[in-house]
Amino acid sequence: MRVYAIGDIHGHLDKLKSVHAFIEEDKARVKDPDAVVVHVGDLVDRGPDSRGVIDYLAKGLADGRPWVILKGNHDRMMRRFLEPDRLRDPSRPDLHWLQDNIGGRSTLESYGVDTDPARGKEAIHDDARAAVPEAHVALLDAMLTCHKLPGLFFVHAGVRPGVPFNAQTEDDLVWIREPFLSDPRDHGRLIVHGHSPVAAATHYGNRLNIDSAAAYGGPLSGVVIEAEGREVSLVTPSGRQSLVPVQAALG
Repeated sequence: MRVYAIGDIHGHLDKLKSVHAFIEEDKARVKDPDAVVVHVGDLVDRGPDSRGVIDYLAKGLADGRPWVILKGNHDRMMRRFLEPDRLRDPSRPDLHWLQDNIGGRSTLESYGVDTDPARGKEAIHDDARAAVPEAHVALLDAMLTCHKLPGLFFVHAGVRPGVPFNAQTEDDLVWIREPFLSDPRDHGRLIVHGHSPVAAATHYGNRLNIDSAAAYGGPLSGVVIEAEGREVSLVTPSGRQSLVPVQAALG
């Protein structure tokens, strides 16, 4: 079994296309054109072209590409904002999608919406609902909260330790950090996730974090996973770079 995964994109279409090109080169080398590519969510916010990212992925899916798109917390916040009542995320009612540290304004600007605060949230909301194409809303609605394969569990943020996979809540799957990040236990599958930025994609033994901070100027990471999670490599312009668990790397 071979599967690819891509970390948090955050509106960086150029980086996404580059990683897809690296993956296609790797697929060609191993003669596996139908291998699945899992995107772990956060397609939007903070970067310059969230609209382009959604459009690119929607068209790829329509063309039959073997892609899986998971829901990130930023994607969920965008979708709820587009509801008639401008809903907030129930897990973080203290946050509003348009506040500066979230990045919703940059997403709407990629759709041509004037997000000047002086216009008021109602006017911005009305323009947003008119500007985001139905096909993009449909993609947001179709996003999965997780993807399971033998030995692997793909998710945006992580899992609640000790809770069976089929009992995990969407709130945790798209938002959790602790106690997941500091829990050293074997979860029964290798958890492949993003959400919590790190300097480079890192294998922790029980989990693989592939959010390499593309939202903050870092690279977008693509990985290839084989042997039900026992073999993991970063996919780069110069080929594969093996990612061994940090415990093993430390000896």
